[in-house]
Amino acid sequence: MMQQVRTRYAPSPTGYPHVGNIRTALFAWLYARRNDGVFILRIEDTDAERSVEGSLENILESMRWLGLDWDEGPGAGGNYGPYVQSERLHLYQDAAHRLVESGHAYYCYCSAERLEKLREEQIKRKLPLGYDRCCRNLTAEQRKAKEADGIKPVVRFKSPTTGQTKFHDEIWGDVTFENSNVEDLVLLKSDGYPTYHLANVVDDHAMGISHVIRAEEYISSTPMHLMTYEALGYIPPKFAHVPMVLGNDRAKLSKRHGATSVLEFREQGYLSDALLNFLALVGWSLDDKTDIISREELIKNFSLERVGKTAAIFNHEKLKWMNGVYIRKLTDDDLAGRVFPFMENDLPSQIKRPLDIDYVREIVPLIRERIFTLKEAAPYADFFFLDELEYDSAMLIGKNMTAETVSGALKAAGEKLASLENFNKELLEDNLRQLAGELGMKAGQLFNPLRVATTARDAAPPLFETMEVLGKERCLKRIKAALAKLAGN
Repeated sequence: MMQQVRTRYAPSPTGYPHVGNIRTALFAWLYARRNDGVFILRIEDTDAERSVEGSLENILESMRWLGLDWDEGPGAGGNYGPYVQSERLHLYQDAAHRLVESGHAYYCYCSAERLEKLREEQIKRKLPLGYDRCCRNLTAEQRKAKEADGIKPVVRFKSPTTGQTKFHDEIWGDVTFENSNVEDLVLLKSDGYPTYHLANVVDDHAMGISHVIRAEEYISSTPMHLMTYEALGYIPPKFAHVPMVLGNDRAKLSKRHGATSVLEFREQGYLSDALLNFLALVGWSLDDKTDIISREELIKNFSLERVGKTAAIFNHEKLKWMNGVYIRKLTDDDLAGRVFPFMENDLPSQIKRPLDIDYVREIVPLIRERIFTLKEAAPYADFFFLDELEYDSAMLIGKNMTAETVSGALKAAGEKLASLENFNKELLEDNLRQLAGELGMKAGQLFNPLRVATTARDAAPPLFETMEVLGKERCLKRIKAALAKLAGN
């Protein structure tokens, strides 16, 4: 009988989750969902000094926003709790003492000052960095003397100094490490808190994790973890180390590459489904041509075999394009509801609040093909809300036109529009095209200054639909203002 797939995401509340570790969480979530398994959220909060206030809430909110639901963990319960490591300290302390008693670990009394001097000397002499195993073979008397001096020891793993450690990685294949290169790392700190190296082994075993899917940077720690599993008499899980996420310049993703924390993307107007789709393709692919993949299709097709070994590139332009695709899939009502809070927040302060949601619904069909994020809606559509538009009068005068000819055209257009009883796009287009012919002008020579006059821009949503939404009174007022600009008033 095959073991049930159980994967986990185990973030530390030492900062807001960035797209690299959330991408790893996504892979673990997809693998569990693909195999009818269990996805666990475990909070590794044992590094109290680096803990950042609010980061745990940010982690949970990021997961919820992306729809990465967990079957066990904070708020979900489960049979293997608690799912917060600071509430499991006795388990790690018991494991550490068992390792000492079995001869697989030892107490180390070296001070931080000694370790710093050792590091400086190693750098100076260009030696490999690492602990020199000073306390590895202390006698009982020597240990007793140090404890009598009030020194609280740490517990270090006693790594074998000969032989090799081999393991199969689900992505990288067979991997071999020389044991002589594996350091005697700290398992339990002097304050009784575990390091990652002990806590993740104890918890992954206790929680029945079948597959550890984590970042590539941990592959060098895996030999020591496997030694710890063996020393504790545990059967290790399978390992899959996913590639790093880099910026377009192939440097490690950072603030200078733009938003990196998940909720920053939400604030910038990205849709969760678009970001999920994009992140799934950062290091994994369905084939060599498919970009838009639904959540259901991702679950149906995800496999570790198609995760690449090379570092994955986070392409902001592709994400923005993909977000635009997802925006255009939304209904007008749905999109209106989503852009509304961005408009409320981002439109110029002189615009009266609260906005009229029905008016926003009228605007949405005109901008949906032109925006790529929800946040772009406000600057793109601000002219729908402003009482007075600001632009250079030169924008009104097109090629082969003069201020006089444009003034005449706009004046005639104003008179034509004022005479209309209905102000719908069909009537507007019919009457203005007819007017252009009567004036002996090409349609564009009339429409372009009308577009600038009514929107303050030379590229805007379709003119007649825009004028219909703006309404007769506002259009006439803006044409009058344009005529004043041309007259130098």
